[in-house]
Amino acid sequence: MKNNQKYLTAGRAAAILSISVDTVRRWDKKGLIKSFRDERNSRIFSLEEIKRIQDKAQGNKKNKFKILKNKKKYSYTIIELFAGAGGTALGMENAGIKHVLLNEFDKYACETLRMNKPNWNVSEDDVKNLKFKKGQADIVQGGFPCQTFSYAGKKMGLEDIRGTLFFEFARCVKEVKPKIAVGENVKGLLSHDNGRTFKTMISVLEEIGYRVKYKILRSQYLDVSQKRERLIIIGVRNDLDIPISFPKEKNYIITLREALHKCPKSEGQKYPEKKRKILELIPQGGYWRELPENLQKEYMGASFYMGGGKTGMARRLSWDEPSLTLTCSPAQKQTERCHPKETRPLTVREYARIQTFPDDWKFAGSVSQQYKQIGNAVPVNLGYHIGDTIIKMLNGEIEEEFEEPVRARQQMFAFS
Repeated sequence: MKNNQKYLTAGRAAAILSISVDTVRRWDKKGLIKSFRDERNSRIFSLEEIKRIQDKAQGNKKNKFKILKNKKKYSYTIIELFAGAGGTALGMENAGIKHVLLNEFDKYACETLRMNKPNWNVSEDDVKNLKFKKGQADIVQGGFPCQTFSYAGKKMGLEDIRGTLFFEFARCVKEVKPKIAVGENVKGLLSHDNGRTFKTMISVLEEIGYRVKYKILRSQYLDVSQKRERLIIIGVRNDLDIPISFPKEKNYIITLREALHKCPKSEGQKYPEKKRKILELIPQGGYWRELPENLQKEYMGASFYMGGGKTGMARRLSWDEPSLTLTCSPAQKQTERCHPKETRPLTVREYARIQTFPDDWKFAGSVSQQYKQIGNAVPVNLGYHIGDTIIKMLNGEIEEEFEEPVRARQQMFAFS
């Protein structure tokens, strides 16, 4: 994989772009840019990535928010497991891929899928009860939950992981034998149980006949106004000469102001009075450390004395940045997602906008259930970019990424 980016220290990058070192460090702290360590353990940054944020901060205000959709429909078919409220599925359909089956166990999520897409074949059942057949689809996709495996004395092949939901995903791939298998999860899966869980998953997919690559995709550079990272695993059947690639990051971000422009009004959670008074004191983009010390201690309790930044607590979002990663509840302590201007949690429709669901996509169940479905979803536009890349892979229109993408960026430094 070729990469011509320059990786520089904060000081050198700041000097080239005529900004302050503190600005670079602030953007890093906020998750707008990502730092790495070089062989001397110095913190370094992509000059290209800093320039993206600088361009937006210095007045590139054109609103780029839109829900992406290809005009052309393709003959490629997909089975989706653990479909949730349909973020990935809608994104894949918007890219031009046709669903032959969607499976989901949660009754509210299934109601959401049927309500919005009555033509989708939705199976509301435990995945272990499903039967699959060879050639049923070109693609199998699943955001399987991460579960602990027992390793003692086991080789950890397919037969050793029975009882896990990843086994059901792998079973579907083995039985359908799709051209491409796509797995999705939180980036923490890479380090789960010291990396052994992920290593097992890769070895199982290889055992059943797939060559596999993986990459952490950053939604904020893929047409989503959210600092949400997802681990994407792509497997191609061994007998096929299909390149494995991943969506390429854009040279722009979408701010919360852009994403929530003319957002429809809707229901939402409320803060208890005590929390509301605390959050009224937090400036845009700030969090609990903006409070007077006596209020910090009162609000944080025992957490005040513990390590870590705890930057999600008492957090007010910023109009001029992407949102923090959405959770299943915008009001609970440790994951507050306060509106940039008004002292309230984000509403259901604001949540949906940030996840790039269309405004007419309805969610079933109580307000809490709706937040849960949206917070657990893969952003629709991220699903689109994954689907669009898979179509290009199948069409032979894209080049292979030759190195493990998750590590490649850390290995390529250019100091000049």
